[in-house]
Amino acid sequence: MKNSTLVAGIVVLVLIVDQMIKIWVKTNMLYGEMIPIFGWDRALIHFVENEGMAFGQRFNIPHGKLILSLFRIVAATFLVFFLRSLLRTPGITKGLYISFALILAGALGNIIDSTFYGMLFSASYAHGLPAEFLPPGGGYGTFLHGKVVDMFYFPLFEVQLPAWIPRFGGESMLFFGPVFNLADVAISWGVAQILFFHRGFFHNPPATEANQPQKEEEE
Repeated sequence: MKNSTLVAGIVVLVLIVDQMIKIWVKTNMLYGEMIPIFGWDRALIHFVENEGMAFGQRFNIPHGKLILSLFRIVAATFLVFFLRSLLRTPGITKGLYISFALILAGALGNIIDSTFYGMLFSASYAHGLPAEFLPPGGGYGTFLHGKVVDMFYFPLFEVQLPAWIPRFGGESMLFFGPVFNLADVAISWGVAQILFFHRGFFHNPPATEANQPQKEEEE
């Protein structure tokens, strides 16, 4: 299989599955609703939306939502050109291609939400009916002002912090608290693979095809 085909296949597959899950959750669940996975109360489908970054983090500055949406688009565009250049570089392992493909797929998955969902869906509420796709009265937001749909929630255990810890002493802490989606998983998985298995690429990047002839002439 060609490396370009592998990258394209991963991106398309992650995007399709990510959007299928999000659309199903958005149009079948009420906001805040929880559904146990295999009946386990520590693994839940928990429908929430966020206007910020991955894992429900917020970007609380004026026009933060618009800035974040534009930043995502610029970052994804840069990643597309970087990956395109990487595909022309000899000596790259398939593992590194897979890592960057996962990051790109995750970024694009959340870009779709923040860019288009405000125009495509009605608002989600804790009471009433689930959101509607292409509602007659229009969506809940405008272009670049959509909310990212999150649904995976794994509150594994809760611990009480010792009183001597500054600021947070005596408080309870939930592990693992964030609600996330498949796109977040793809980004995290891709980054983790690079950090653990492909760090050498950034220290000693392979020579590009353009540099190889020049190097041979110098020798």
